[in-house]
Amino acid sequence: MPKFTKLSVAEHIRAHHPGCPEFAVEFFAAEIARKRRKGPTIGREVGIMMQNYLRHHMTDYDRLLLEGIDRTDARTLVGPRIQAMLAIWRRRPTP
Repeated sequence: MPKFTKLSVAEHIRAHHPGCPEFAVEFFAAEIARKRRKGPTIGREVGIMMQNYLRHHMTDYDRLLLEGIDRTDARTLVGPRIQAMLAIWRRRPTP
């Protein structure tokens, strides 16, 4: 049985990341609800999922690894972009 329901995760994301697009809320909520991890809080689980997704899909992280950049260095290089995207998602959208 999953630790978190899709609804509880979606509500958490909407409350703490109001700028996150609805399609992304649904995606993250479904992925997290599927997992059977024990330990992390819902907030930590959301943070892990968002950072991993953004790192691999919205940055050059994988290309850097393929070019031989060390994983730690690659994370350092793409970190500011990930943090900027998360900051945008944390802001309430203007009407």
